[in-house]
Amino acid sequence: MALGESYVDGWWDCEALDQLFFRITRAELDKKVKGLMNKDVIWSILKAKVLNRQVKSRSRKVVAKHYNLSNDLFKNMLDESMTYSCGYWKNAQNLDQAQVDKLDLVCRKIGLRPGQKILDIGCGWGSLARHAAVNYQAQVVGITISEEQARLARERCRGLPVEIRVQDYRDLNEKFDHIVSIGMFEHVGYKNHRTYMKIVNRCLEESGLFLLHTIGYNTSQVINDPWMSKYIFPDAAGPSPRQLSQAIEGLFIIEDWQCFGPYYDRTLMAWHERFTKNWDQIKSDYDPGFYRMWTYYLLSCAGAARSALYPVWQVVLSKHGVVGGYQSIR
Repeated sequence: MALGESYVDGWWDCEALDQLFFRITRAELDKKVKGLMNKDVIWSILKAKVLNRQVKSRSRKVVAKHYNLSNDLFKNMLDESMTYSCGYWKNAQNLDQAQVDKLDLVCRKIGLRPGQKILDIGCGWGSLARHAAVNYQAQVVGITISEEQARLARERCRGLPVEIRVQDYRDLNEKFDHIVSIGMFEHVGYKNHRTYMKIVNRCLEESGLFLLHTIGYNTSQVINDPWMSKYIFPDAAGPSPRQLSQAIEGLFIIEDWQCFGPYYDRTLMAWHERFTKNWDQIKSDYDPGFYRMWTYYLLSCAGAARSALYPVWQVVLSKHGVVGGYQSIR
């Protein structure tokens, strides 16, 4: 906590924060300072274990802190499609192409066909919804609990067979041919993982596929990094392989599990490049400390992703198994 706060306050600086955090995490220095956890961190862990911090009444307040910051901020940081998740850089040379390739990869992994109805849980600014509707002639329902995201997503998808709702996933009760969730599961909370999977199972047609794209942890956690939780993503925490497996056991069959980790580093560095390049266009909307806070967020995450501390996964799930076997797509 102090490391991040002192950087934002200008107590120290570094020419390459991403490299600093790559070395810190690669050397596993966090394991050598666990005994120094302060009372605030200990209290956060206890609250996460005892309370459900991601209940519906609190979720919208949490989302407002990050995703309602300003659409202009994200327009100046993200690619043209405004996709706020890890890109797919296998054949891409720039951020725009990496995100288009990722959106298309998702559609191909679920075998999307014209006329099918899909659900996008945590639809952001409508990038996947728009891509699926334009390129695959699909009908899309996208849900978010961010009013700012929904407003812009509706504008971007105007005239397409896309419905954008401000709706909590826990209120869903209808059928879809396929379901996708990209970069939202990190906000569900480990106490709600099983509930989330039960709802997806209930809403997915018997022969449908569910694709989950999420940042994870290599070991089971109940809270995020304390600084990140306080200033960037309140109450967020990605799942571990064990937590994810426990959540889906008896509900789904794992058809495919792809590691996107190395691509996340490159995506974060591209976001930081765009953020710094376009800062002058938006800086009047923020206090002086915001630039350093956002820089610390993007570059510390890039370094951590580079060291494999933050894996990113795309998992394809079916309810009964794909007849004849699922063909993995890369």
